[in-house]
Order: sequence, then C-alpha cells, then structure tokens
Amino acid sequence: MAFAVTSSPTAISARSFSRSSATPDLKAPQIGSFRTLDRPHGQSPSLNLSQRRSAVKAVNAEPKRNESMVPLAATISAPEVAEKEKEGVETEDFEQLAKDLENASPLEIMDEALKKFGNDIAIAFSGAEDVALIEYARLTGRPFRVFSLDTGRLNTETYQYFDKVEKQYGIRIEYMFPDAVEVQALVRSKGLFSFYEDGHQECCRVRKVRPLRRALKGLRAWITGQRKDQSPGTRSEIPVVQVDPVFEGLEGGVGSLVKWNPVANVEGRDIWNFLRAMDVPVNSLHSQGYVSIGCEPCTRPVLPGQHEREGRWWWEDAKAKECGLHKGNIKQDNAAQGNGDGNADAAAADIFTSQSLVTLSRTGIENLVRLENRKEPWIVVLYAPWCQFCQAMEGSFVELANKLEGSGVKVGKFRADGEHKEFAQSELQLGSFPTILFFPKHTAQPIKYPSEKRDVDSLMAFVNALR
Repeated sequence: MAFAVTSSPTAISARSFSRSSATPDLKAPQIGSFRTLDRPHGQSPSLNLSQRRSAVKAVNAEPKRNESMVPLAATISAPEVAEKEKEGVETEDFEQLAKDLENASPLEIMDEALKKFGNDIAIAFSGAEDVALIEYARLTGRPFRVFSLDTGRLNTETYQYFDKVEKQYGIRIEYMFPDAVEVQALVRSKGLFSFYEDGHQECCRVRKVRPLRRALKGLRAWITGQRKDQSPGTRSEIPVVQVDPVFEGLEGGVGSLVKWNPVANVEGRDIWNFLRAMDVPVNSLHSQGYVSIGCEPCTRPVLPGQHEREGRWWWEDAKAKECGLHKGNIKQDNAAQGNGDGNADAAAADIFTSQSLVTLSRTGIENLVRLENRKEPWIVVLYAPWCQFCQAMEGSFVELANKLEGSGVKVGKFRADGEHKEFAQSELQLGSFPTILFFPKHTAQPIKYPSEKRDVDSLMAFVNALR
C-alpha cells in the first residue's frame, strides 16, 4: 500500500501546517490526513538495511511549486510516482552526506535540509530548548514548516509557550493529536496513571508514536532536536542526517524518510548560549528546574547531580529512556544493558575511579553486609558504568570521597549489574542505578540514601547525620 495526503473533509482536524515564508499568502498542505492508494503488483517497497542508505530521493526545493495545493506526489497514482522518480530525481547516499556534514554548523545543516526537501520536510517541536531549530530555520531565510504532538497531557506552561512561539515567528504549528478512541480505551481499561505501574511505553505509543507516524506519512524528511549528550545510553552515536530506521515517509516503505539532527554534535550549554544570544523566548518550565520536558505526569525538575533525562519517567529503572519517537537509536547489541538486565556490557569503561574510593568485590560487599561491628562506617554506591545517571553523579561522589579521606568514613563502590544484579536486589536494596548505601559502625543493616539529590553537599549531609 502507498499512502497519500488528501484534503478530504474526513481528515483529522488540525490547524494547517506552518510554513514560514516571506510571501504572506503562501498556504501549506496539512499533514496527518491520508487516503490509501493501491500499489500495483510487483512494486514492493521493501529494501534491505544496506539499501536504505541510498534509497531516499531528495526533492529539490528550488523549482516553484503551487503552495495552495496538495503536493503533486499525493494526488497521482503509484505508477505515475514511479515515473516521476525516474525523471531527474537523483538518488543520494545519506550515510556519505552525514560524514560530509559531520563538522558543519547547525545552521549549515539546517540550510542543507531545507534546500534539499523544501515543502516535504518539517521541524518536530516539543516545546523545550528545541526551539533552537526554529531559530536556525529562520536564519536560513528559507520557508520552513513546524509540527508538534499534543498528547493532551502537557503542562499549561508548554501550551502557553506554543502560543508565544507562533506569535514570535509568525507561524502556525500543526498539532497532531492521539486517536480519541484509542485514548478512551486505554484510560477506561487501565486508568489515568497506569504508566506508573507498568511503564510508560503503552501510553507513549498511543499518545505520541502513532500520531507521529501519521504526521510523517505526509513528509519525505523531518528535523529533530536530538543531541548526543542528551542520553548517552541511546543517543551517543546519532548522525546529523540518516535514513530513518523506524518510520515511513510519503512514498511508503523502508527507506522512504530522511531524519535530520542538526544539533546532534552540539552540547546543551551551547544550545542555551545560542538561545540567549539570539534572545529566543523559552518555556517558563526551564526556570523551574525542568531540562527535558515531556508530558506533565512524566516530567519533573532535575536535581543537582542528576542527568537531564533523569527528570523523565523517574520511577523506572535506569533504562534507555526513549518514548518511542527515536527508538531507532537503541541498538540490538546493547539492548540488554539499556534495559538494566543482567547481561550488561562487561567491557564498558569503569567509572568512580579515584584513589580515595575502595573497589569492592562480591566477597568484599558480602563481608561488609555480615559485619555487625565495623571498625569504621562506609558509604557505598551500587552502580553500572553504562548507566547515564551513574555517570552524571560520578564527579560529586568522587569529590565526596576526597573530602572524607582521613575522616574515619570509608567510601566504596560496587558494580551491581550483570551477574551481581540479582544479589544486589535481594540483599542490598537495589531498585535502580545508582543506589547509595550507608553502613553504620555499630548496626548491621545498611541505610539506603532516600533522596535523589546527588550533589556533594547533600551526600555529605547524609553521611554527617548518620556517622
């Protein structure tokens, strides 16, 4: 089956898709409204993985288009589409293009994306610091389009911010909504907050992934605000441009959609420096401690010593914290460690390396647990080196060890993943990584650090209260 956009009155209700332009009366087609076209036999869209890299046809943005109409590719039959592809549309190797653009600036990458795909590409905007994408698009001087996923459970501040961005840039964001029947079925069967009990994936699939899938069916490319430093467990290797490994575009089938990540190589602090320099308005939640912003029930401020993604789905283990929009980031060969399973990568570089820290073996931690009268108290972190939240608190815990050196309090670490995880869960109160335990001098039972504030002052206060 091939998918095509239509302006049928049965289309999903949404505001027209924004296309910023110097020409005031340009009208852009909506995305998210589809009809199906029968694909003739013998025109299978299937491609193997190696073919994806060069299978997507970029649409040159320079020729004039009739902006008041649905794109031509959406109104003609599949054989005609195939014929159009043969006539002057070049196939491009996006893997090579990613290498060519690896050291390019976000502005250069954005300009290249808009130039190649014109009206067939759109910016995905979440209402957070990814507003930088809209600013970069504005700076190119090219027309651009913006869409966002309204899950129905965003913060009030985020809705207010959407309105502010529309007025700032003179655009209309098209909001994609979840299917009302699917939401109703989920809530009636499992309640409003089932994700606290059985994980966020099901709710995200209904409220975010499926609406996104509908939106992308009307495009040949999309632009995201993913950065490598956002989630070391899942985003550390994202390229600046790639053939989307998960979603399909306008023409349907594997390899029919290109995904651009212009700020992939930019660090979070540099994004914020850019926003301040350009006087770009930001979501007021950021001033309240929020860094990564999603739905209201699943987002909270980040505490000192925490990684920015730790403010999302905090009740779950230290997993690959993706909602499904970018699940293609998660590689099969490291899925085990991403899920916190027992088969974590044994070759991962160790962390918490300091002469002030004692590395405890399985025997060592077992002996420490058994002792009822210890010569000195201990504070020990149970960790996994691949866990981004453990990595985020490494500096503060090492600093704590340095401050406690010679004080009579021993500081240790125990790697509790892999074959040791079951033991740590049953004997050491391990719930998620990292877990911090204090072993008092005259009490056998260790005391679990209850707070998620992992800055050195908070950890020192915990030690001083117990030693």
